[in-house]
Amino acid sequence: MRVYFDNAATTPLDPEVLKEMYKVMENHYGNPSSIHSHGREARTLIERSRKTIANLLHTSPAEIFFTSSGTEADNTAIRCSIVDHNLTHAITSHIEHHAVLHTLEAMQKAGVIKLSFVNIDGKGNIDYDHLETLLKDNARSLVSIMHANNEIGTLSDMNRIGDLCEAYNAIYHCDTVQTMGHYQHDLSKLKTHFLVCAGHKLHGPKGVGFLHINHRIKIKPLIYGGSQERNMRGGTENIYGIVGLAKALELAYSEMEQHQAHIQGLKSYMLGKLSSEIPGVNFNGETDAEKSLYTVLNVAFPEMEMADMLLFNLDISGISASGGSACSSGTDIGSHVLTAIGASSSRPSVRFSFSKYNTKEEVDFTVAKVKELCLVNA
Repeated sequence: MRVYFDNAATTPLDPEVLKEMYKVMENHYGNPSSIHSHGREARTLIERSRKTIANLLHTSPAEIFFTSSGTEADNTAIRCSIVDHNLTHAITSHIEHHAVLHTLEAMQKAGVIKLSFVNIDGKGNIDYDHLETLLKDNARSLVSIMHANNEIGTLSDMNRIGDLCEAYNAIYHCDTVQTMGHYQHDLSKLKTHFLVCAGHKLHGPKGVGFLHINHRIKIKPLIYGGSQERNMRGGTENIYGIVGLAKALELAYSEMEQHQAHIQGLKSYMLGKLSSEIPGVNFNGETDAEKSLYTVLNVAFPEMEMADMLLFNLDISGISASGGSACSSGTDIGSHVLTAIGASSSRPSVRFSFSKYNTKEEVDFTVAKVKELCLVNA
């Protein structure tokens, strides 16, 4: 058996998405910036996709801008809001994705901003009182805090952060790459200024994403070179990627309730089996369904010999997962997220992440293999 439990890294392409993309690749090759009929047909596909996404998110199509990835969308939101609004202070957490952390750290190093880190607890939860203190004590800030952590799954409260940002006139950027298509996002109610998506996290194609820019804020482009995306992003649009992304999000919303129930069931089932069958196992981040992303389970296994070989041995057994340990030395980079929450550097950690295509049989197979490896290396 081959098992794919690395869906937080990327998801399999949905066959219905592939069908939509194939039709575009086969029949619509015009440049959407061209004024002839081939170009107009391509432009129509893009705008139809934009409208589909906007309708699902309860926003205006004018607020959706297509990008090459979630990383590009994050960079655009962060760099352009700081520069264009003359911000000198930003707030983030130590467990953000590197698309956010490295961008902000580079701007701090260049002397553009002062960077503050909000406190988090051992489960990765934001200290909202500390966030308010940081907002009080600094001039107008950019707040960049993700909705769900990609490694440990802990959720942040977007409504609470939005209220705090509104109260202190801060700009709120939220990386929603892990939750887009897995939770309902009503942008008519959320107080975010920027929100991010990557197609390949929700059974869509790689190489395409979007940035939602609230109409209340204006920024200049990050990428120049053309008038595409209403002068907000230079470069010929990835037409079949955009069509695929819209189809993937449409499918995700139409099937969301049943997929949530199925995937949360798999996560709870695996958590229970690991707890009962492997003495000393623990879990990184929140595991409560109300506080944790239902697609992610980060497992801290007991100390063992050859701990650094656990992922490799799982791969040999036909199980694809991801992991990392907390930093234990200056030469071991490890996981910045596990280090930030104070996870033990002596325990190997593995992230199992699930999709609608996974089954209980795969969970049984994986737990049996992990149990075997733990006994051999005990």
